[in-house]
Amino acid sequence: MPFHLPLRSPRPRQAAACLLALLAAGLALWPTPVPATAVVAAHDLPPGVALTAADLRVAPLTDRPSGVLESADAVVGQALTGAARAGEPITDVRLTPPDPDATSVAVRLADAGVAELLRTGDRVDVIGPDAELLAENAAVLAVHQAKPDRLVVLGLSRKNATRTAAVSLDHPLAVTLR
Repeated sequence: MPFHLPLRSPRPRQAAACLLALLAAGLALWPTPVPATAVVAAHDLPPGVALTAADLRVAPLTDRPSGVLESADAVVGQALTGAARAGEPITDVRLTPPDPDATSVAVRLADAGVAELLRTGDRVDVIGPDAELLAENAAVLAVHQAKPDRLVVLGLSRKNATRTAAVSLDHPLAVTLR
């Protein structure tokens, strides 16, 4: 007697095929999310410098942080409060109007080891001899790591920059991180 397999109903396979067809149709018709655009840094940017169109580009961004700007026109002429890396989205809280009175001054710190702790974009208070406060909320624009003396470039008002530079010629300075 020949061996026969029992006949199976085609209904489960038909139901699975219908479900897969509906899923495929749903995925085909479902709108794909269009990434929104955002203003990002075109290259590494230092803090405090007025931004130009060459510093910025508009790029698609799927996960946008709140406050991200969509038009480069709204950013041009503004200054960053801290450094930004290439491709980093520019948000409203990172911008400030440029200070026409701002200038930079290079100083050597009394403790060169403190310079190792500083990063571009940090904010510091500058302390002179006899614990005299020379400048408040100065932006660290650059830290030159050459040994033995590490040079720190600070963004200050012209008045504070002149005073800080003059004092630094005769006395070592200290900074406190904010």
